[in-house]
Amino acid sequence: MGQFKLKITNQAQIERLYLLPLVYDQRGGLSHLAASMAPAAARMSLLCPLPSSPSSPPSSNIPYIRTLSQSPASRFQFRSLRSLDRFQPARATLAVDSPASDRSGVDSGSGKVLLEVKDLKAVIAETRQTVLRGINLTVREGEVHAIMGKNGSGKSTFSKVLVGHPDYEVVGGSVEFRGENLLEMDPEERSHGGLFMSFQSPIEIPGVSNIDFLQMACNARRKKRGLPELSPIEFFGFLQPKLATVNMDPKFLNRNVNEGFSGGEKKRNEILQLAVLEADLAILDEIDSGLDVDAMQDVAKAVNALLTPTNSVLMITHYRRLLDFVAPTFIHVMENGRIIRTGDLSLADQLEREGYRGISAV
Repeated sequence: MGQFKLKITNQAQIERLYLLPLVYDQRGGLSHLAASMAPAAARMSLLCPLPSSPSSPPSSNIPYIRTLSQSPASRFQFRSLRSLDRFQPARATLAVDSPASDRSGVDSGSGKVLLEVKDLKAVIAETRQTVLRGINLTVREGEVHAIMGKNGSGKSTFSKVLVGHPDYEVVGGSVEFRGENLLEMDPEERSHGGLFMSFQSPIEIPGVSNIDFLQMACNARRKKRGLPELSPIEFFGFLQPKLATVNMDPKFLNRNVNEGFSGGEKKRNEILQLAVLEADLAILDEIDSGLDVDAMQDVAKAVNALLTPTNSVLMITHYRRLLDFVAPTFIHVMENGRIIRTGDLSLADQLEREGYRGISAV
């Protein structure tokens, strides 16, 4: 999938903008698949241009936060965050996906159910082509699930259906997330409720700084959870340990979202978003694609650090090597829009030896 840049040209675009995350669909449009940003907050973030010298902050790796001044004489204020090391934010949480098909032959554990998918069927909205043919999956708190399969087996489609991608229409089955009907929720409601998805090819968003983006998304999620919003200074204190967790240089906070980032930097930024949102269930779509060994170890270390007994992760991957760094509770193999096999890590070893032909459905 090629890179896509979003250009903000007018206020109407800003007010319709849902920023975390965005996905470029093959018809050239943008579909919002997660947290929406409040229009007023988006206007504040996007309509505060950085002033030119001499009022610009000095060059350094210390982030600055833009805030609107109450004084009409001076519209913008810059605050250095150089002295905020004393802030100790709460530990981030991450979400995991758990498998469970009655035919799996693998015990699904006794944790509280986060996600329950029953006989899920879906079609492409435009062509009516069937893409999911009856998926059954149960994810419990504290579990890590990995979905593997050949190209075109339905792995990424399944994840997009879960987060509400408009290119797909559910035609059968049910999905419950924390006991609520997920299919009745809008994409932003799913995100605010604790569902997160990272993408294979995160898009670039010129004109939107990383720190503004993260703060707006964080406060949207906190509002849904009944928590007070964080001020810019409070948010930076909250953010500091998460930067260390993903091994990201603070200078990236001042840059536009994913603009000019390498593949590894984009994947780290995705995991930073996950840490900030403190999601209950994280869907990681080929988070290992395009990463060298060092970058993959950093990303895997961050994912492991975010795991708690009350959240879960659902990983989509083609490669056994990721499973060496993020140990799965269950591995599922998809074929032709269905989960045909569920097992433990030994199933990945079997795939390495025999390929998918060795376990394909008859």
